[in-house]
Amino acid sequence: MRSIKSGIKSAIKALLYPLYERRLLSQLDFTQTPHHVGVILDGNRRWAKSNYGISAEAGHRAGAEKIVELLDWCAEADVTIITLWLLSTDNLNRDPSELDALLRIIASAVDRLDELGRWEIKPLGALELLPLWLQDKLQGIESRSKGRAASVVNVAIGYGGRREIVDAVRNYIKDGIAHGESADQIAEGLSVDEISKHLYTAGIPDPELVIRTSGEQRLSGFLLWQSAHSEFYFCEAYWPDFRRVDFLRALRAYAQRHRRFGR
Repeated sequence: MRSIKSGIKSAIKALLYPLYERRLLSQLDFTQTPHHVGVILDGNRRWAKSNYGISAEAGHRAGAEKIVELLDWCAEADVTIITLWLLSTDNLNRDPSELDALLRIIASAVDRLDELGRWEIKPLGALELLPLWLQDKLQGIESRSKGRAASVVNVAIGYGGRREIVDAVRNYIKDGIAHGESADQIAEGLSVDEISKHLYTAGIPDPELVIRTSGEQRLSGFLLWQSAHSEFYFCEAYWPDFRRVDFLRALRAYAQRHRRFGR
């Protein structure tokens, strides 16, 4: 009986969601949607556990398969820059067997984006912490895809917001030393603009909207510097269950907010 009720509910949802999507689309003004959206793809392992205890690897694979769908939705909404957080620096401390599987799933997902040829792909993060084979792959994909399209997909792999800021300051200091500046001159020249020039995202506009799936309501270090003026949208769905209707809700929530930038 329970399975029958569940089947009926699923059938009703399948009929209603297209209607709801059309309603959301009719309410959206795509001239007001964000140009840069950051997405924290969270909940793969919990999704796997909730689906009859299937493996974490299966959850990561399901999450990887969702990425192209999201990018299709972004294209429909004229979002031209998408930053996907695929792996944090903290994730690098996971069990070696799970980490190796996850890295290979991520590599396969990025390969797929490269094969489709629809985006410029830019890796972000402390790439030197990754295995050499993955570093080489990401560098090759970045080189091949440069200038390929108007839309850019930033893949944040081995990324941590605190480390990014430390790296930016360190590189700013190194540049000053290389130009023969004194410690006082380096300190005097330190500014928001100078740090921004040394971030992993240098030259890329900050995200107007950051979306996190899985119900967690925190950034966990994602784009700490760049998200100072971003709007945030937290979705209850685990990443593999994230739907177009969830994305449209995020865009609607963004469009309804008045962005004052401290004024």
